[in-house]
Amino acid sequence: MSTPAFSAPIGTRDVLAPESARWIALLATFGEIAQRYGYGMIHTPMFEDLGVFQRMGAATDVVTKEMYDFEDKGGRRIALRPEGTASVVRAFVEHRPLVPWKAWYVTPAFRYEKPQKGRYRQHHQVGVEVLGVDDPDVDVEVIALAERYLRTLGASRYLLIINSMGDAEDRANYMEILRAYLADVRDQLAEEDREKVERNPMRVLDSKRRETMQATADAPRISDVLSAESVDRFERVQAGLRALDIEFAIDQRLVRGLDYYTHTLFEFQSTALDAAQSTIIGGGRYNGLVEALGGPETPGIGFGSGIERVLLHLDAEEAFPTPDTGVDVFVIDTTGGHHARDIAEALRDRGLSADRAWDGRSMRAQMKAADRSGAELAVIVGADEAKAGHAIVRDLRGDRGQRSVARPDLVDEVVALLAPDPQVETP
Repeated sequence: MSTPAFSAPIGTRDVLAPESARWIALLATFGEIAQRYGYGMIHTPMFEDLGVFQRMGAATDVVTKEMYDFEDKGGRRIALRPEGTASVVRAFVEHRPLVPWKAWYVTPAFRYEKPQKGRYRQHHQVGVEVLGVDDPDVDVEVIALAERYLRTLGASRYLLIINSMGDAEDRANYMEILRAYLADVRDQLAEEDREKVERNPMRVLDSKRRETMQATADAPRISDVLSAESVDRFERVQAGLRALDIEFAIDQRLVRGLDYYTHTLFEFQSTALDAAQSTIIGGGRYNGLVEALGGPETPGIGFGSGIERVLLHLDAEEAFPTPDTGVDVFVIDTTGGHHARDIAEALRDRGLSADRAWDGRSMRAQMKAADRSGAELAVIVGADEAKAGHAIVRDLRGDRGQRSVARPDLVDEVVALLAPDPQVETP
């Protein structure tokens, strides 16, 4: 095979069938669960005015180092979406839907970072956002939706971690205390984390580098500065999770570097993957982002989940296998192809999946194609069958043999053969 002139850019990948069938099944699962919770789908542009994402926090790595931004032909500063929340909130500010507004999305996201297993420069996310509700019970609902999503996919080896960032005043107080502590241990931090001390000290706590984790083991915790109201709110979230039998652990090191996060933070971490790949869902409350994007004071909460990372976790658990992508019926026609054309379309009209061969291939070649297709039945039309107005229906996977069927009865016969056996009880 010759070397192709072009290949997918570094940090991206192509997803082909049958693997893509797994993506379809995952998206269908997420969409069905989101709708069960009352969420409607939103689709936003993959690029936005650069300012939309700069409002996430000018000191964050996502904005300063990882974002793809450029000047378009009209001289506008544009950025490819690095995450899902900011675009959804921009849409809320622009269109002002009635609150509470509950939206779910699926989107590509772009970050210029070192590619590694489960982490791509173009990756894909599903997520939800709720705007206009400050009730801590909605925090519980969002977490419950995320947990149900993982459980429905067949995942079990994960841990739910939660923490509270408090309100904006709590966060500001904590930033000053933490920055002062980190300044004293700055030389003990991993070199890559030292620049964050002044710019974004919370990102230091989020580091997985061994030196940094050791140097910050005794760092002050945000729980030390939470107001009584923030503590009560966090306890309400914990009580709600317990009431729903959702297991969790509190991790005081769980923070978010993005400036808009307040109060509830949560992550679902894989216990089946390496630490660098462990976060499979991350989210939290952001009660200041709508205002930052020019809207009225509006609370919000949501989460995002990388599709590639979740599938990597499911692989590690040997869960959520690729669905069977075979068609129901393969139509074989050695008379020129017009019988295959008409029969395949008639079968599709009855809700069956059907395929055929092309280019006047031989009977032998078409039978091989039928076998590769995974079809349960083959419908065969040769010269004799065409003359008699019949077709042969052959069982390709079982022991039902084959039969000749008159063309007017063909579709009904195939449908009946593929119908579930009424004598078999469904568990």
